[in-house]
Amino acid sequence: MNNEIHVESGESFSPEERATLRRIIGSRRDVRKFRSDPIPEESLWRMLEAAHAAPSVGFSQPWDFILIDSREIRQSIHDNFVAVNEREKNRVEPGQRRELYSSLKLEGILESPLNLAVTCCHAKEKEFVLGVGTMPQMISYSVCLAVQNLWLTARAEGIGVGWVSIVEPGPVKQLLGLPDHVELIAYLCIGYPQEFRSRPLLEEVGWKPREDLEKHLFRNRWGQKEKTEGF
Repeated sequence: MNNEIHVESGESFSPEERATLRRIIGSRRDVRKFRSDPIPEESLWRMLEAAHAAPSVGFSQPWDFILIDSREIRQSIHDNFVAVNEREKNRVEPGQRRELYSSLKLEGILESPLNLAVTCCHAKEKEFVLGVGTMPQMISYSVCLAVQNLWLTARAEGIGVGWVSIVEPGPVKQLLGLPDHVELIAYLCIGYPQEFRSRPLLEEVGWKPREDLEKHLFRNRWGQKEKTEGF
């Protein structure tokens, strides 16, 4: 399959296309409950193409993608999740807050038809990579952009993605055979969701509200909120 996304130079987008993009972004969710239907190869390929088309510092393209359909590997990673999740639950203050945590489904490792590990190759840092001299973390940040591209494309395909961070990276790296210079950035569960919720789950159940954009918007200096007309 062709591994590039081609667009005409200087191509503009219609109001309808811009509205569609906003709708895709606004309806993206962290999915935990999946159907067992397999993911069509064409859809998966479009998701991976989109990830590979992400911007990267110095055009380094430091990402790799490991498709995980081994039940044995997934069971081991799920066991790791269960142990870490119990530890994390005990960090939450006792009472309603901890009960709410216990009620949340925070992964779909075994239910989803596919798991995907997204990694970052730090061997590239030994070369000269334009733009990382004073901010080497930009290599890892670039991989996060690839994850977002994949996630939004999955949503457009009607496919759900769940990012599982409640695992110990060390054991997962060992299970996946990652060499020392390769960092695990994201462990994703992918498949058709039982539903796309109208709001993020943690907002819906009252774990945390969505904050207003204005709270995070400053002008010229951190914390400066003086009002001006427009932007």
